[in-house]
Amino acid sequence: MPKGYWVSVYPTITDPEKLAAYNKLAGLAVKAAGGRTFARGGSRVVAHEAGIAERVVLVEFDSFEQAVAAYESAAYQEALAELPDGFERDFRIIEGLD
Repeated sequence: MPKGYWVSVYPTITDPEKLAAYNKLAGLAVKAAGGRTFARGGSRVVAHEAGIAERVVLVEFDSFEQAVAAYESAAYQEALAELPDGFERDFRIIEGLD
């Protein structure tokens, strides 16, 4: 069964304190849903073409369905509520190849 992934790119971070509150709750929600964070950072990014050299987060789940369910969970929705108004990120849930 193909794995599921959350891929997040943050073009700008305007309120690091609010992001830290989100990260704490999101980390707990991801772990509870069986997710594994593979990459989280922004200090070492090489961006090409239209890429943005900012924070990138990659989380793996055992299946696409598990990744979607984790996003829709009450715990993760609580984390999302901590993001500041107007917060911008490119967030996708994608299915792996195998």
